[in-house]
Amino acid sequence: MMKLAVVETKLLTREPGALFSLLIPLFILVVFGSSIQPGDTVLLPMALAIAVGLVALYLVPTTLATYRERGILRRLSVTPVKPGSLLVVQLLLQLVLAVTACGLLMVVAGTVLKAHLPTGVLSGLLVFGLGTASMFAIGLLIAALAPNGRSANGFGVLLYFPMAYLAGLMQPPGQMPAIVARIGEYTPLGAFRQSLADVWAGNAPSPVLLGVMALYALVVGAAAAVFFRWE
Repeated sequence: MMKLAVVETKLLTREPGALFSLLIPLFILVVFGSSIQPGDTVLLPMALAIAVGLVALYLVPTTLATYRERGILRRLSVTPVKPGSLLVVQLLLQLVLAVTACGLLMVVAGTVLKAHLPTGVLSGLLVFGLGTASMFAIGLLIAALAPNGRSANGFGVLLYFPMAYLAGLMQPPGQMPAIVARIGEYTPLGAFRQSLADVWAGNAPSPVLLGVMALYALVVGAAAAVFFRWE
């Protein structure tokens, strides 16, 4: 397992999409960072949600579907390294990438941009865990259903943009039609963004939105497990 983790880590560091997932949210934060006020509770939560969304809907499905397309999972099934081990390692590495991207955003925001950082560490970790789990579940479902890596990439991108709009990542929810903004809160990415904003504002995250993220993680994750094919 350790040798597999080392190999997969090297492959991930050479993947352009990994660098893309790190730099795009940081670029957005820095470009719009001049407008950040010390008490801002909007931009950084948006950037964090963007970072997790990119990893979950781009890297996770594309990588796993490509491995299946190339027969890597099938070949591993006849070796001591089972395909399930590769799946676990990949998910852990993608989680580390998401955490790294978010950590980089918070460091830059807190030191360079002097942005407000939340004091509710436990609630922040809870929101991050549930939000990431719900988004990764969707990425796994895409990987389960996509016939190859290219289609997984396409499905992920096609799903990301409407989900990002509904979540208020492309336009502040206050500038969206009220019904659209309300619907967006009940998408996994929208519930994630709103819950992060609540934590940044010093408020307790909504139990309803926490439940929304947990439900997506459980239901969509279960569907991904049912439909996932090793070859």
